[in-house]
Formats: sequence, structure tokens, C-alpha cells
Amino acid sequence: MHERATGSATDRTQDTSLSWEAAWQEALYGAGGFYRRSAPAAHFATSAQGIPGGGRVLAEAVAALAVRHGCDRVVDVGAGRGELLAELRRVSPALHLTGVDVVGRPAGLDVEEWHVAPGGTALPDTLRDLDATLLLAHEWLDVVPCPVVQRDGTGVWRTVEVARTAQGGRWRDSLGKPVEGEELAWVRRWLGDGPEGAPAGPLLRRTGSAAVTHQRSGTASADESVVRAEVGLPREVAFADLVRRVRSGLVVAVDYGHTAEDRPAHGTLTGFRGGRQVDPVPDGSCDLTAHVAVDALAASLPSPTGHPVVTPRRQREVLRDLLGDPSAPVPHALARDQPRAYLDALARRAAARTLSSGVLGDFWWLVVEVDRGRPDRA
Repeated sequence: MHERATGSATDRTQDTSLSWEAAWQEALYGAGGFYRRSAPAAHFATSAQGIPGGGRVLAEAVAALAVRHGCDRVVDVGAGRGELLAELRRVSPALHLTGVDVVGRPAGLDVEEWHVAPGGTALPDTLRDLDATLLLAHEWLDVVPCPVVQRDGTGVWRTVEVARTAQGGRWRDSLGKPVEGEELAWVRRWLGDGPEGAPAGPLLRRTGSAAVTHQRSGTASADESVVRAEVGLPREVAFADLVRRVRSGLVVAVDYGHTAEDRPAHGTLTGFRGGRQVDPVPDGSCDLTAHVAVDALAASLPSPTGHPVVTPRRQREVLRDLLGDPSAPVPHALARDQPRAYLDALARRAAARTLSSGVLGDFWWLVVEVDRGRPDRA
């Protein structure tokens, strides 16, 4: 069981506490970390894997976006076991494909390159100066560890720490030092805080599973403040690093997230294991993930003109733009003339509708165009 932080900054477990950011990093990317030992597809589904036909539809969209912007190479950061890359090879055999993950290249995967990453925000030094490249981070930013913060009973924002208790081995949160510096500035800008010294509002408490609480707490209403959240600064650093590595082409981040209009009041940190949502425990036994603050991410890229560099779009809008109406009927004549093709078209339409509706349709796409010029054009 995982217990929530209390309102007291002096409430500590008997063992040494770590910030959630540090514990999260070690649990996913340490020597025995979750992603070094586990195939993501065994624990959760994404648009790229685990949804019948979903990977092919996503690959078609990525390939269409690459063609539209003159990219002949796709780099998949956080490629898992290469499921999306395999679909891209089938959809667009001419693309130069590169995978990046914390594990070695999967056996039998048909790609031109594979780079092993250290984990978290760190990427291989060899991945840079990319030309005519679509650099894709599909559900990668949500597993970039970041600080977890919570207001104490007086409204002061504090870092949330976590440790295993001496009795029973349960994991327990506690409130650490006050949030300062860049993190505090981020909190005030993106969590709706007023200026320094302004009333913070009451600390709202929940009981029961932290994971379930995070998912059910919903958006902060007009009469309640955000009281717990994940600070998006490390994701913004990671996103900017992706952009710096491309000389010409696109950087595309696809993820679930929130904006000021629907910011969850109690954060989103949760775990997944064996296809089930579980308490977020940093012992390497489960995936640890938190939604991306999409508005903050989009605003984090420097703009020479003062206008936004990227405008986030919902996945349903992007797929319709790239692939057409997912609800378009399949011609019945095809059933008579080409029954296998008819069944394939029905399956593809079903997958496209799945990726364009509900939670998956609500995913955010951030597409950044990059053109710093190639050496031969300098």
C-alpha cells in the first residue's frame, strides 16, 4: 500500500526519504529499473501497441506527417520494443528508422539504427544534428521523472518525499522542504497560485489509494485550489533538448496531459503493472507515470517573434487532418470483389475511430518545425 502525504512537514518515515523525482528516476531507469527489466506492452496499452490495429493507424499518421514536411527519417524516442517502428517499416518501407530506448535493439527488428539511452531526460550524445528528420516522443514525456509538490496545512508548497516504512514495508509520502526558485516560479505560474503571500486556500485531503485518488479527483473547481501536482520543468528541459538535436525537420511529442482549464486538483502520478492501474510505488515493480502540463510545455520553447512556437492539438484533430474522417464508410462493393480487403478496411476504420475518440482522442500532439539549415546551405 502507498499512503498519501500528511499536512505536517515534520511527519517522517523511519527510513531515509527521497524526493519523488529521485525515487521515480531510480525506480524506472536505475540498474534494476522497471524499463530495463520489463517490456511496456506487458503492462499497459498505448496507441502504438496493445490496441488492435492502433499501431498501424498511428504509423500511417506519422508517415503522412513525415511526407508532408519532407522528412525521410523517423527517430522514435522511448521506442520500447520497437512496435511502432515495425509498423512504420510496413507502412513506409523507404523511411530511415531509428529507435532509442534504455534497452538494446530487439532481436529481429528491421531498423537502420538503434541507440541505447541512459534513461530519464538523458539521451545518447550520438543523436544530434539530425536533418530531414521527424523526431518522435510518443508517450515518453509522461515517464520523465519530475518533482511532486503539495501544499501543507498552511498553504505552503512543499516537495513530496517518499520512503518505505520500517514496519510492514509500506511506502509512505511525507512533506519535505518548501519549494523554492524555478520550481516555485513554475508552480505560481501554472497551478493558479497568486503572488507571494497570497492565501493558498485549504489543503484538501483524500483517503485510500493514491493512484485511484489521483485519477478520480478531477479538475480543481472554482472553490478549490490545486493542492498536489507534478512540476513540469524536467519535461520542458527534455523537450527543448529534442528540438536542439534536430537541424531540419520536426519534433513531435504525443502524450496525455492537462492545461489550466482542466488541471487535476490532486496530481496524476500513478502506476501500471500487468495491465492494471496500481499504487505508484518506486520499487521498480511498476511503471510510474504522470500527465504532462501541456500548456506549460508549449510555452517553454523560446520564440524569437513572441508568438507561440507550437500550438497543442488533440489527437482526434491531427488524425483527421492526416488520415481523413475515421468514420467514413467502407464501400460495400469491396465485400463482394475483395472480401479480405473489405475486412481489413473495417478493422482499420475501427482502430482509427478508437484512436480518435475517448481518452485516446484527447491525447495532445505538439509539432515543432525546425529549420536551422544544412551545412551545404550555409
